[in-house]
Amino acid sequence: MKTVKKKSVVPRSGASTAARSARARIYNYVHELVSTGALQGGHVISELQLSRDLGTSRSPVREAIGHLIADGLLEQAPNRSAVVVELTREDIVDLYEVREALEIYAVRKVAQRGLHPTNHTQLKGYLESVQTIIRALRKSGKRELNPEQMAEFSSLDMKIHALLVLSTQNVRMQKIIADTRVLVRIFAMRHNGHELSMLEQIHRQHVAIVQAVAKGHVEEASALLSEHIQTSMKERLDEFDLWKRENAMRDHPLEFSQPGGRSAKR
Repeated sequence: MKTVKKKSVVPRSGASTAARSARARIYNYVHELVSTGALQGGHVISELQLSRDLGTSRSPVREAIGHLIADGLLEQAPNRSAVVVELTREDIVDLYEVREALEIYAVRKVAQRGLHPTNHTQLKGYLESVQTIIRALRKSGKRELNPEQMAEFSSLDMKIHALLVLSTQNVRMQKIIADTRVLVRIFAMRHNGHELSMLEQIHRQHVAIVQAVAKGHVEEASALLSEHIQTSMKERLDEFDLWKRENAMRDHPLEFSQPGGRSAKR
């Protein structure tokens, strides 16, 4: 009697877990590229290229892209491909208004409740790390942060704000604010890096906010945070305006080079 060799079958639960793992890995990979500015607004996402780069089939790539579209980092193009969201000036203003409302509420709540000593220690550590970056920039004699320093500063900036929100113990608020900041940070890489004066101003604001929260000074903490977010929004809008002008000059060089052209009106 001939023995039939049974094929090994991967249990459904195992296959499902593997699919979720692949989808999460792809999602995190693209999320990181977008949030750090490695993939900027308007960049077309290739399912085929992603599947080759990450060694997966196109199915989990397609699913991960669907999640990224739902989260607002990518958008569906008319030809069914996905592109990195390119925010308008109005989008930036809207996002900052949402961020300001939520973060001020969070800071007020933490100042009223009291900042946990462990969180306070962490915040002071982040602030000291920013001070180290400032000292390095002064010592170098350079005008602005290089890309590596800017990436490090952006990470610390995110951690400072995230930890203040985390201190509210409100999970839903944490996710909303995190998503908002990721979208805004798409524009953070449109320039080489903060100049020393801007870096010092941001650091002073961070220090003052943390001190006010730690002392339970609710109104002072709220006012300082509002000023800080307004400063950040102005910087982002200035970057956006500069980027738009540079694109217009590149696309229509003759129009800008002629006497009385747009460049003369700025």
